[in-house]
Amino acid sequence: MPAKTPSPVTLAGRHVRLEPLTPDHIPDLFAAGGGDDEVWRWLGTETPRTEDDLRAVAAGLLAQGDFYLPFAAVDLRTGRAVGWTTYMDWDERDERLEIGWTWYGRSAWRTGVNTEAKLLLLTHAFEELGMGRVQWKTDHMNTRSQNAIARLGAQREGTHRRHRLRPDGSWRSSVYFSMLIDEWPAAKARLSARLEEG
Repeated sequence: MPAKTPSPVTLAGRHVRLEPLTPDHIPDLFAAGGGDDEVWRWLGTETPRTEDDLRAVAAGLLAQGDFYLPFAAVDLRTGRAVGWTTYMDWDERDERLEIGWTWYGRSAWRTGVNTEAKLLLLTHAFEELGMGRVQWKTDHMNTRSQNAIARLGAQREGTHRRHRLRPDGSWRSSVYFSMLIDEWPAAKARLSARLEEG
């Protein structure tokens, strides 16, 4: 059975609900991470200083609907959006997609939100969309992100040198990771166990 094109869907767990990102999420999202340089440090865009700034960033992401499918991450403890994450760069023929353009406000750091969000996205990608490969890429200086991706069970593949121009004019190299369908069952078991441990 061929892989399917990602389409808007709501994915719910015990800690987080991923729902299609809309402008209605902007007030919560700005409260969660707007103006926080550490949240936006590695994201390839200037830190949004106002709700309108964040609305413009989200509008740019939403305008690329053929290439990006962003989800608002709603923390079920509060019912408020605390970040977003995105399916991107998919190819049904080659059975692959990327998870990226992800950020969470500090209130979600070191909680079950990111782990469960990745579990939901990976389950949907491998088990419902029929993907055979999921990839991530991150700034070579963003060790926190690299460690988080590795903890998912993804394999580090290598580095694309001088890959992107950062907003400050310096150059980013991108570290690539991937997970394949045959690696997914073991990764799913580890992620599920981590969530159970709290």
